[in-house]
Amino acid sequence: MPPGTAIAAVEEIPEESTLVFTVEDIEADEEKEALLVELDDEVAGWLNYCQHMTHIKIDKGSGAPMRNGELVCENHGAYFESDTGYCSFGPCEGAYLEEVDVTVDAGTAYLTDDEYEFLRTGAIESDPSDLSSSSNVKI
Repeated sequence: MPPGTAIAAVEEIPEESTLVFTVEDIEADEEKEALLVELDDEVAGWLNYCQHMTHIKIDKGSGAPMRNGELVCENHGAYFESDTGYCSFGPCEGAYLEEVDVTVDAGTAYLTDDEYEFLRTGAIESDPSDLSSSSNVKI
């Protein structure tokens, strides 16, 4: 029996980058984005939000940039260790990404975190009429 809900085959996670998926935070009844990053012999899962300004996504949909094995927030220049989520450099230095429990079984990454329900691979489906983000400001 699988250990949780299948997210993706490990081979689908880009090397030196990430794979985004959407979960529902069960307690908050809210969709959130998460990401997978492949480590040496396992996979790590993190919520896809920088800890400096938590509405900023680390993976904007085409894979997060990485440098020397660390995830990079392009907005603020923060670096996060891909295996621990620790911010080693930047405006949120010392903070941690929020972990999403995942496990690998037979080459597939599974969501095993009881706080989240897997919805789909890919980013949150946005509503073009929602102008609540500062990146949507129109003058």
